[in-house]
Amino acid sequence: MQLYAAWLTIVDEVLNQQRRPDHLAYLSRLHAAGHVAWAGPFADRSGGLVIYRAASDDEANAMAAADPAVSSGARTVIVKGWELLDLEKI
Repeated sequence: MQLYAAWLTIVDEVLNQQRRPDHLAYLSRLHAAGHVAWAGPFADRSGGLVIYRAASDDEANAMAAADPAVSSGARTVIVKGWELLDLEKI
């Protein structure tokens, strides 16, 4: 499994509030299945970051696109492969 960072930006605040429970439930299900390592909002509440575990770019993009906050149009998403540094070895 590889790590992928998904940057979610809120583009419709009202719709985002409506879809937030579904968004959080979706992330919880993926976390339980081992596909979300970390997730959380930005301090300025403009969106959030999700770190996915996926076997491929296509799988990571599909998971991000299926997020109810994204599929509803409440948020946009950019997904990029991410490499975690082992700072103890630098």
